[in-house]
Formats: sequence, structure tokens, C-alpha cells
Amino acid sequence: MSKASSLIGVAALCAAVLLPAAQAEAPANSKDVIEYRQRIMKSMNAQAAIMGQIVSYAIPNDNLPAHLDTMALLAATALKSYEPKVQGGGSKPEVWSSWPDFSARMRDFAANTAKAAELSKTDPEAALANMLDVLDCKSCHDTYRTEK
Repeated sequence: MSKASSLIGVAALCAAVLLPAAQAEAPANSKDVIEYRQRIMKSMNAQAAIMGQIVSYAIPNDNLPAHLDTMALLAATALKSYEPKVQGGGSKPEVWSSWPDFSARMRDFAANTAKAAELSKTDPEAALANMLDVLDCKSCHDTYRTEK
């Protein structure tokens, strides 16, 4: 291996290790935090709409596992997006004043969608039958989201 290749490899390794650490320490802009959170929630809403089409048999259920995997990942990411505890957007202050309840609901939602995703890979009809219980977004929104 040439010296130049070695230096490029070392530089890439340093960037891979140091850049995420530097980004993690950077203070977050409140506007950016809220926008990020809203984009995640909009993505979850889009996945829920697709699953609604699947449940109503408007479209085939062939991609149900992929959509449920996506929803589970988004749900896990959504909880992390609230951890900077930046108030605003469509979130009520109760998100942070009732953090143990809110975070438990979000963890349960992520776990339930992950279980449904696994079930959908072997028994899509069983996963579909339980979809309204899995996608219980309204109960959290009623408590923690301002009305549009």
C-alpha cells in the first residue's frame, strides 16, 4: 500500500471517529430541532396513511413489512428527537413536564410497531388485524399535541 493511500485511510478513520463526536457536542438550534422533529412525525404520518390503504385493501399488502419496519425506526427516532427538550412546534409543554409518560408511550409505540413488523413477515393478515391497536397515534396526540 502506498504512503498516500495510508494517509487517506488514516484521515478517513479520524473523520469517521471525530466528526460524529463533534456534531454530538454542537449546540442545537431550536428551530432546527423542531423542524427535525416535525419531519420525523410527518414521515410517520405518511407511513400510517400507507398502512391505512393496506388495511382497507386499497393497495396490496406486499410491502407491509417494509412500511412497518420504517414506522418502527421512525418511532424510535422520534423519541430521540424530543430529548433536546426544545418546546414548540405542535408539541404541548406537557411532553416535557410529563416526560416519563410521554417517553414510555413512545417506547411502547416503537416496540409495538417493531413486533408488528416481525409478525407481518410471517403472517401479514394477523399483523393487519392488529393494526388499529398498533397505530394508536391519537391517544398520544390528544394528550401531547396542539390541535391544528
